[in-house]
Amino acid sequence: MVRTVGIVGAGFAGLVTAKVLKDFGFEPQVFESDSEVGGVWAASRRYPGLTTQNVRSTYALSDFPYPKSYPEWPSGQQVQEYMADYANHFELNPLIQLNTKVESATFDEAANQWVITTSGTGAGTTNVDYLVVCNGIFSDPSIPEWPGAAEFKEAGGQIIHTSDFHDLSMVKDKNVIVVGFGKSSCDAAAATVGTSTSTTIVARKIIWKIPKKFKNVLNYKMLLLTRMGEALFPYIDRHGVEKFMHGSGKAVSKGMLGSVQGVVTSQFKLDEIDLNPHTGLETIVRSTVSLASDNFFDYVQKGQLTVERDTEIVKCEPGNVLLSNGKKLPADILICGTGFHQRVPFFDEKTMQEVTDDKGNFQLYRQILPLNTPALAFNGYNSSFFSQLNAEAGAWWIAANLSGMLDLPSEKDQRLHTERRLAWMEERTEGKHSKGTNIIPFSIHNVDELLDDLNLSIGGFKRFREWLLPINPKDYAPLEGRLIKRRDKMNAR
Repeated sequence: MVRTVGIVGAGFAGLVTAKVLKDFGFEPQVFESDSEVGGVWAASRRYPGLTTQNVRSTYALSDFPYPKSYPEWPSGQQVQEYMADYANHFELNPLIQLNTKVESATFDEAANQWVITTSGTGAGTTNVDYLVVCNGIFSDPSIPEWPGAAEFKEAGGQIIHTSDFHDLSMVKDKNVIVVGFGKSSCDAAAATVGTSTSTTIVARKIIWKIPKKFKNVLNYKMLLLTRMGEALFPYIDRHGVEKFMHGSGKAVSKGMLGSVQGVVTSQFKLDEIDLNPHTGLETIVRSTVSLASDNFFDYVQKGQLTVERDTEIVKCEPGNVLLSNGKKLPADILICGTGFHQRVPFFDEKTMQEVTDDKGNFQLYRQILPLNTPALAFNGYNSSFFSQLNAEAGAWWIAANLSGMLDLPSEKDQRLHTERRLAWMEERTEGKHSKGTNIIPFSIHNVDELLDDLNLSIGGFKRFREWLLPINPKDYAPLEGRLIKRRDKMNAR
């Protein structure tokens, strides 16, 4: 019988998993290598100017709203403070060991327990009945290895990841090269304007950026943070309205996307500044939906920020970088928004082979349950618009499974389902699916599937309202209580 549960990581997924398991009567213990809770929002990970992509009303946990004093798009620091307040409010701090790094986690078959070895403040060995991995999919920065990088650094140049860019003093009076065109790259680049000598983005591929407000009036949440917004893109399985929109009614979804594309192109003057991706807006489904950084396109239009598009760094040399388009740019510091490796560093090779396929993709049923490893789950391995709500639904799913409340398919059917989804992810994202963890833009679809397994629903009216209005996490707040009552009733029989 499972009583003790080890949780690795104190970001959104780790905190909500600890809270839910505690509510269900389990004994969770959280191991966090940082000095504070927050995951990607912790001070050690934040870059200047970091804000949420979501408006605060859609990025909250269901039973803990943000303070009303917060702006619509909270800063990175405010999100971390919100998460610390969440831990305080639900009395999670006694369960969390900060400054404690998990060095290894191995399953002892004889004892039927996980043996967790840690270093730091909580150094030692801990045995738990069950393990939940919540280390996040943005925890292991990836930096390209360019020819000449060593010589560049020996001459005083710096090469860092956006997650290591914490202070604008790092770029004062320097020639800055930012690598990549994702949100973190554009945020970081925009933040340096006025402090650096020059800032240039080197982008191998230009992607669409969505304005916070279309035509500076309509909040993007009204279009893209709704069920209708998700339905504009073809899901792996389609029913009802979605089946129509990608069948006989395909012209409807195509027309809506075309209209949005036209507004974005005009609003940001993409043709004038040569930043039109020259692809249909539907291609945002291939990787991620990226919100435009504040003032980014204004800076480009005014010449305060330069973008070298459709090119990449081929070589570094002291004081310069060489691009594949033949240009040589002055460079003192390279800031890389080049993604993350998806690894579980505390697992041995055998365990990693069990939880991933031969391409390194995580084989997780419902983005949670590995197919071959006992007493193990993952949470937060579903990068999405509503990552906190996806993690909360995942925590309910894990708690219900541990309580014997889920009727799961056979192992064979779980494998077929998981492999089919991985193949679909691979195809629709052109290989950019974060090792099987990216579910954007189908965030609420993932929640629906977990709730269907749990036989839970927010009700027909609220679901209908979500087609027209942004997802509101507080509508999901009663579900945990219903699940616990059902568990208690089951156990009383």
